[in-house]
Amino acid sequence: MQTQQQTTTSRISQLLEKYQRVRHQTVSLCKPLKTEDYVVQPVVDVSPPKWHLGHTTWFFEALVLEKYCKSYKICDADYGYMFNSYYESVGERLLRPNRGFMTRPTIEEVYHYRNYVDQQMEAFLHKLTEDDSTVLNVIEIGLHHEQQHQELLVTDIKYILGHNTLFPPYQYYDHNDTLIEIKPAGFLKVEEGTYQIGHQTNDFCYDNELGVHKVFLHSFGIMDRLVINAEYLEFIESGGYGSFEWWLSEGWDWVKNSDIKAPHYWHLINSVWHAYTMGGFKKINPSEPVTHISYFEADAFARWKGWRLPTEIEWEVACKNFSSKSSPEANFVEEMHFKPVALSNGNQQFFGDCWEWTNSAYLPYPYFTKEAGALGEYNGKFMINQMVLRGGSCATPRDHIRSTYRNFFHPHLRWQFTGIRLAKHL
Repeated sequence: MQTQQQTTTSRISQLLEKYQRVRHQTVSLCKPLKTEDYVVQPVVDVSPPKWHLGHTTWFFEALVLEKYCKSYKICDADYGYMFNSYYESVGERLLRPNRGFMTRPTIEEVYHYRNYVDQQMEAFLHKLTEDDSTVLNVIEIGLHHEQQHQELLVTDIKYILGHNTLFPPYQYYDHNDTLIEIKPAGFLKVEEGTYQIGHQTNDFCYDNELGVHKVFLHSFGIMDRLVINAEYLEFIESGGYGSFEWWLSEGWDWVKNSDIKAPHYWHLINSVWHAYTMGGFKKINPSEPVTHISYFEADAFARWKGWRLPTEIEWEVACKNFSSKSSPEANFVEEMHFKPVALSNGNQQFFGDCWEWTNSAYLPYPYFTKEAGALGEYNGKFMINQMVLRGGSCATPRDHIRSTYRNFFHPHLRWQFTGIRLAKHL
């Protein structure tokens, strides 16, 4: 039987190992970039890679070292202003739309900042004991926070390069793009009953997953895979973007005002659809899951098919019943495809490939409580005008996702790897 000291020592060792691994992974994702790529901010939703490197470092400096390490000396007094994101309780910050003006500090200075904080954090971790559970919890949150930014790094880099007129590849790679025949979608049946929803283990989760509660569901069917490009092309070719009957009113306004005619990154060239990928500009592979879809598009496609999007509760129940994220077929960032891949045997794609839009607004669970201080700003204050997505994507770290994970975005956004799984009443 382990003693409490052994258990805590083991946790500290695990956190140190994960700290080094996660911090290294962030830097690795930036290695293919040129210096000029680090500073670009094409739109407000995309942050420059240099800012991500600084912000994830600032999190550990401001919320761990400055707060809990009495001997810590800050690296640069200006960095708190430059790299704070939305933490009102921590202090003033650079406005989000202005991150692209941040030519200084230089990328070399930001990497120096990361190295400085990493050295201080590793030394600090070695001094912690079993009595320091509060700070250990904050460090763990910081690591998951950085993994969220690793996904944002991938998608922001894709936006930056995918809107360059040269369409430069992020990296050259030769993944198998062979066309394969995808069977018609089937539907997995979930029986009527009462189910428990929310995070129920002692493993890490965010506060928005807590508030375990029971829900009653009528029986329903949920697709046994993601919607693929070939199926979405049928929607486009049938005039789906020109028929108001499939669209929510706000979605129809968005389509018309923004002149939307296809998923993001798609381009029609000589009557052939192409798309920018992290490997460069390529023809659409009909076998791969459709991605870079807004909630409006996902909902319109579902109506056109005569089905619907699942609720987040239905998705969670189905995922727990039919899937495991540990499946080797699941496509996460570690596989370095940087795109959804065609279905393989045994993979129902509940995890990886694409974040799946649900028909659920992002709202608090019953019994949700907001933490005090800066960490209380992490999720709760965004519970308005956003829709929930589930399952992770090809840009998500494998050990960051779980069946209860609640991602959320505004319904018009589509620079993330977002896709579609349909459901129906039985």
